[in-house]
Amino acid sequence: MAKPTAVWGIDIGQSALKALRCVPGPDKDSIVTDAFDFIEYGKILSQPDANPVELVRDAVAQFLSRNKIKNDKVVISVPGQSGLARFIKLPPVEKSKIPDIVRYEAKQQIPFPLDEVVWDYQQISGGAAEDFALESEVGLFAMKRDQVYKAMEPFTNSNIEIDTIQLTPLALFNFVLFDQMQDLPAEEMYDPDNPPPSTVVMSMGTESTDLVVTNGFKVWQRSIPIGGSHFTKAIVKDLKLNFATAEHLKRNSANAEDPKALFQAMRPVFSDLLTEMQRSLGYFTNNVDRAASIGKVVVLGNVMKLPGLQKYLGQNLGYEVVPLNRFRGLNGPGVVDAPAFKENVLAFGVCYGLALQGLGMAKLNTSLVPKEILQDRVIRAKKPWAAAAAALLMLGMGANYFTWHQVRESASLDPKAPTTFAPVVNAADSLVRQQREMAENFDKAKGKFNKTDEVGQSLLQNVASRDHWLEMTRALSLCMPVEKTLGREPATIGKRNELKIDTLYSAWVDDLGAWQDRTNKYRKVETPVAPKPPEGEQPLPNDPNAPNPNPPNQDAVGLDGQPQPGAPFRLRGGGWVVWLQGHHYHNDAKLFPNGDDRGSQFVIRSLVANLEKDKIEVPPELGGGEIDLRKVGIYLPVFSKSPLPLPDMNYKRPALAGEYDPAKNPSPDPIPQPRLDFEIMFAWIPGGLPAKSAAPTETPAVAQNP
Repeated sequence: MAKPTAVWGIDIGQSALKALRCVPGPDKDSIVTDAFDFIEYGKILSQPDANPVELVRDAVAQFLSRNKIKNDKVVISVPGQSGLARFIKLPPVEKSKIPDIVRYEAKQQIPFPLDEVVWDYQQISGGAAEDFALESEVGLFAMKRDQVYKAMEPFTNSNIEIDTIQLTPLALFNFVLFDQMQDLPAEEMYDPDNPPPSTVVMSMGTESTDLVVTNGFKVWQRSIPIGGSHFTKAIVKDLKLNFATAEHLKRNSANAEDPKALFQAMRPVFSDLLTEMQRSLGYFTNNVDRAASIGKVVVLGNVMKLPGLQKYLGQNLGYEVVPLNRFRGLNGPGVVDAPAFKENVLAFGVCYGLALQGLGMAKLNTSLVPKEILQDRVIRAKKPWAAAAAALLMLGMGANYFTWHQVRESASLDPKAPTTFAPVVNAADSLVRQQREMAENFDKAKGKFNKTDEVGQSLLQNVASRDHWLEMTRALSLCMPVEKTLGREPATIGKRNELKIDTLYSAWVDDLGAWQDRTNKYRKVETPVAPKPPEGEQPLPNDPNAPNPNPPNQDAVGLDGQPQPGAPFRLRGGGWVVWLQGHHYHNDAKLFPNGDDRGSQFVIRSLVANLEKDKIEVPPELGGGEIDLRKVGIYLPVFSKSPLPLPDMNYKRPALAGEYDPAKNPSPDPIPQPRLDFEIMFAWIPGGLPAKSAAPTETPAVAQNP
């Protein structure tokens, strides 16, 4: 198994070089640290007599002497005040247009020509609908090109390739989101009007303090120009000491001879820091995000170990100030339990965030490494492979030439040569002549066969479709409802599950599509409304002119020419339209109170429903099996207008013995028996729709997509 990729997060500060090496953990949301380094400079870089270039160079050299970074990724940070960060809300726009809009905004927001800066962007929040980005917020980050190269110089001089450069506040955002905000709601559950509480990260360095405010979905950052050296300078000024002595007193203030005088000297810096914090957080809550609420303040930086500073901030800011004794998401006992790491744990927040980005586990993944450097690395990495490929190509071409040269020299068409191909060439020419003669004979025989076949086809044409009408009428008969339980007595006529077909006639239609368009209005899925019955009578059957509530399965034709489920189709070309006229007595509202069991609905749910099926079963007494109605050619059945709009309530049948008392009424009145006349139409294409691959040039009718 390949070794996991390791990442060094390196933070070159004003007073020390901090580095943390991390690898992916056993879980996808965990990381493990297996090495760290903390190298203090001999002097603070901002001291007047300090040589920053030499101090940083010596620290990098010392780091390389202690650690191996070959094949590891290197991610470094640059101070937030050295770069520019802007958060832009975009209007609803196509996702493909976002790069162009961001580039336009970069020209407006960055106060330098774009060729003089290194910049990058990333969408931080926002949703999407299809190909549109909605309520998108984009972070735009930039830094002058000469400052980027200056930040990289200590590493390039030591032959260290940097994979990513990130602004310190953004590294802090990645750290706090991963390590301190693990209970955030899912992104789709985020409500901008009711966001989760925001966490404030206050990372105090030597010369400045980075302030980052985030609720996990939005981020705001500011650099406060107050750092640890300001406490030292206040001690120097008030107690009249040199810088080195004052710095020593500050770091050991708890053991000072006169702690009161020491803290009295630093009090103005305490006050200034508090004022800047209150002003910054007030600006954020009143102008940047009015819906935000501050949950807690996480403090970082070794300066925060100054006695009383955290308590002072907590009491005066009004928020919970959380000191970090260890990182929740960072594992690796060999590092996190080391005394040197525990003593300086507050200084490794930036390194932690950088390592997360290098491992691909951070939310913000922008980088300020110049693109020309990345391009040069790609080209340099591919050069050995390109040279090897060119060498292999030349070797292959040389071997190929030598092989063909040997083959050419081993054969000759000269009959007098030691090795000659002349007999073989003559034999091949003879074989070609034989093939041509055979091809000519085959073409002649094929022509004779085609003429004979035309005569045979003309003789068979008249009988090829003679059974189509029989198939259609047989399929139609099988689709009729069948009464299996009642007898044939007149008294059961109104109960029988049967239809009577009075007339069947057909007509050839040159354009079945036009007929389909005219009859489509009867195929709409609607709930028919029955007419209001006369007062005192049972409801009459549903209106026979109501549209068909069970529309046919209007399928599209697939590659095989047969209807495919899921999309409507339209017939084109010619075919037959078949009319069925009939009647039934299945209309008694007392016998069939459900409207679907009488009147026109009885016809629709029985005969029409069967005609709409793809296949109909054959009763066992008729041989069993099934008939494919689509191969028979029946399509688009429709309940057409009935000759009689409503059941004929005047139709009566004679009363039978047992239905009246002869002693009281020797001549009984006829018994009302409502009768409904109906008409059904359907398209008939004998033999069904032909397969697309075998369809002739002129087909009777085919289905096509609209």
